[in-house]
Amino acid sequence: MAIVKFALLIVGILATLVGLLWIGQGTGIVRWPATSFMIDQSPWIYNGLALAAAGIAMSYFSRRISR
Repeated sequence: MAIVKFALLIVGILATLVGLLWIGQGTGIVRWPATSFMIDQSPWIYNGLALAAAGIAMSYFSRRISR
């Protein structure tokens, strides 16, 4: 069960970070890479919010799994 708990935590953290990147690109705050089709595109703000929320939930539930 420890492996599942650790894997869920890692996936949750990565999902949160990618979601934050998508939010940054969608709002135009993050302009990396410069040729990205996601820059200044508002749908990516919502996609990023959903992914970040899912990542936070995964991280939270990974901490709640009993040993």
